[in-house]
Amino acid sequence: MMVRSLGQSFGIACVGLLALSSGAAFAQSNFPNKPIKYVVGFAPGGPSDLISRVVGAKMGEILGTQVVIENKTGAGGVIATDAVARAEPDGHTLLNAPLSTAVNETLQKSIRYSLGKEIVAVGPQAETANVLVVHPSLGVKTIAELVALAKSKPGDVQYATAGRGSATHLNHEYFDMIAGIKTTPVHYRGGGDAVKDLLSGQVKMMFSSIAPVQAFVKDGRLLAIATTGPKRDPAFPDVPTVAESGYPGFDVRLWMGVATTGGTPKDVIKKLDDANRKAVESPEVQKTLAAQGFAPIVGSAEDFDKFYRAERDKWAKVVTSAGMDKD
Repeated sequence: MMVRSLGQSFGIACVGLLALSSGAAFAQSNFPNKPIKYVVGFAPGGPSDLISRVVGAKMGEILGTQVVIENKTGAGGVIATDAVARAEPDGHTLLNAPLSTAVNETLQKSIRYSLGKEIVAVGPQAETANVLVVHPSLGVKTIAELVALAKSKPGDVQYATAGRGSATHLNHEYFDMIAGIKTTPVHYRGGGDAVKDLLSGQVKMMFSSIAPVQAFVKDGRLLAIATTGPKRDPAFPDVPTVAESGYPGFDVRLWMGVATTGGTPKDVIKKLDDANRKAVESPEVQKTLAAQGFAPIVGSAEDFDKFYRAERDKWAKVVTSAGMDKD
């Protein structure tokens, strides 16, 4: 039987550790060394899917690898986020991270992820204002008229949402809180079904993203009474903002960025950060964003981390105020 001395054993252990660390360093410096999976928590064809595809394709071109989109729908994006949180922390799994990702940390009681722990920021990508549209039969044409109606009939005025916890739902709850009114949500399984019933007059109003309702406003089937950004939206230059309509500082935007698995090496995140920024700055990506009613957000991983945390804190107050965390 061969018996090693303590010194020999220590030497062998050091060699093994050096080999492992060298291998890890090589993997990091050689990133990416296989296709990147880009996980989207929503169905194909929606804004999250379309923007992830165009930005992801450009990132792949910049990084010299294939970026493959994987749609993992369910639970408002939580299933997708959980999948990325459990992935190998090597930068080869990305997450489409829209507003709902931040909100779910407060809204979902069984949540198993948090930014800065199980997932980490890579960079911002795009944003758009919402527009408050009403069916003509509601009989209001301004924010002031809507608030007066809602105050005269607390809880009677119904609004459509694309689902509980969606941006459309949160936007209404935030407006109710700021305006001191009470309206009632009618939840649908997506924006398409919500807009369909809005057009028929079954529900009377909705804070919608701009692209799905723009044509209906132009043909008069819906009325746009306010947009939600800090300034008027180019799609509706004649429509005032909510802030202009008596609620200074009101600012709600649907945004999205990209994240990855917590514990991913910083140099890998830096490569992803750089690729994401270059992709968002590219003319072809910006053209696609504009077609979807989005404006680009150019920033770093640090910028997106700060922004995400601020949005998470902001919407936590709305969720608590609306009692959504008790549902």
